[in-house]
Amino acid sequence: MRKAMTDAELKLWNELRAHRLMGLGFRRQLPVAGYIVDFACPEHRVIVEVDGAQHARHNALDYDNQRTARLEQDGWTLLRFWNDDVLRDIDNVCQHIVRVIGEAAFHD
Repeated sequence: MRKAMTDAELKLWNELRAHRLMGLGFRRQLPVAGYIVDFACPEHRVIVEVDGAQHARHNALDYDNQRTARLEQDGWTLLRFWNDDVLRDIDNVCQHIVRVIGEAAFHD
């Protein structure tokens, strides 16, 4: 588990922590199904991952796809955002997270 967050992770965490995003409770670096996820909203079973360029490599894509399938099998919804998206357009990233959680809550 990494101690230092990337700039993008820190920026998103500042929006998510302490129920700042629409009162939703997020935890960071949470163990889920044998993986450590960047951020998770356990109440709504939504995971948010912030990925850098290393995730665009073929072997990383295979690992990410396997990881996503395992987490979804356990009932989690996984959202992935690129570092650049978080750094340049945090408002739309947060709106998307809220929209997905709202849709998940509607289907529960």
